[in-house]
Amino acid sequence: MREAEGAPLPVSAWLPDGARFVGSAPTMPPGWRPGDAPTEEDLAVCVACGLCLPHCPTYALTGEESASPRGRIAAMRQVAAGRAEVGPTFARFMDLCLACRACEDVCPSHVPFGRLMEGSRSQIEPLRSRRERLLRWAGLEVILPRGWLTSLAAWLRPVALPFVPRRTRALIPRATLGGRVPRVTEPVGAPRGTVALLTGCVQDRWYRQVNRATVRVLARNGWRVLAPRGQRCCGALHAHHGHLDTARELGRRNVRVFAEADVVVVGAAGCSAHLRELGDLLPDEGARTFASKVHDLIAFLHAEGIRPPSANPGVERVAYHDACHALRVQGIREEPRALLRSIPGLEVVEIADGDRCCGAAGLYAVTEPEMADELQRRKVGAIVSTGARVVASANPGCTMQLVAGLRAIGADVEVLHPVEILDRAYAAEGPATGDLPAEGSTRG
Repeated sequence: MREAEGAPLPVSAWLPDGARFVGSAPTMPPGWRPGDAPTEEDLAVCVACGLCLPHCPTYALTGEESASPRGRIAAMRQVAAGRAEVGPTFARFMDLCLACRACEDVCPSHVPFGRLMEGSRSQIEPLRSRRERLLRWAGLEVILPRGWLTSLAAWLRPVALPFVPRRTRALIPRATLGGRVPRVTEPVGAPRGTVALLTGCVQDRWYRQVNRATVRVLARNGWRVLAPRGQRCCGALHAHHGHLDTARELGRRNVRVFAEADVVVVGAAGCSAHLRELGDLLPDEGARTFASKVHDLIAFLHAEGIRPPSANPGVERVAYHDACHALRVQGIREEPRALLRSIPGLEVVEIADGDRCCGAAGLYAVTEPEMADELQRRKVGAIVSTGARVVASANPGCTMQLVAGLRAIGADVEVLHPVEILDRAYAAEGPATGDLPAEGSTRG
């Protein structure tokens, strides 16, 4: 074993239970596009130092090299060199990954692991069973791009459709009441500028109250808010699960829709992370220009500054949950804590192992329930131990996972987006003056 010399670990180190790759000239699956595979340049960045291993949630739970970033990259290298097939073993290594990118955050060589994983999963997709392809097609290609179907899923949740697994039903939130945010919301007081809001798919249909709170907080702080109606799903989940062509098409659509915007604000951490890296998926000037205009909502509010609320919304202690794609991909950590601490009488408390993934990870909570459940159990246990009655989560996937886990153990803890807490604090001051939409209102 030549780990100390920086070479990849041998195949025997990361193949579980005697499994092995076969064939010196692997047969690639039909429908696979070589251009989407991990590139030799990206693979060469990893020196197999192993510094990422302690930070990888799946390695921490299994202790298996095959469940580590280093083991997965070794597998990718074997396939790229033509010494291994894209088969069930390779698929298992990649599927077990959360794509949380904790490894990327601590890597001294700056390995682009997120890009490597998305490329590898694009190789796997054509190999899946007919049932798996159908389920992924239904979720990624049909439901997410069509908002009315996403809404329908929430409304049908109480009837417990027999073809929806029980665990999946537990993750789907209850239906959101109220209309969409207005096309245009004018600022309160002196205007500071104009921003465009990406309303999203899951966020807009299942957590519409977050978008409405976002508009009110931005307007109270002097921002004119536009919500273009032609926008689409950001494509993050499609990219993470190997549906790169669909992710590209969704990206192109949003580039066109937001072409005239100077600033695009995104309230879901997973969406903002994906769109800020859209130039990797669509290597053209339009995509790069668009990506440079995208700002995560929390980072934007902190950077531009807010008027601190003068009232407390009845919340004394908030536990803050770091979404992986906020903390790891965008480096957002102190910003939400500082914003929340600006609320009088509010204490922000840390969650033990708070930087560890909660297990949501896009479709992971559905496709890998055993691993997701264990990560969920540990996370909600750590949240409850803080004694906080509210936990702040800035990503809808995390929120779904936390709500389901807290409900499962009967914990009386409310999960709110940080902007909802700010919005409640402003509301506690009394009504604002100016053209500000009330909760549940629509215009345009």
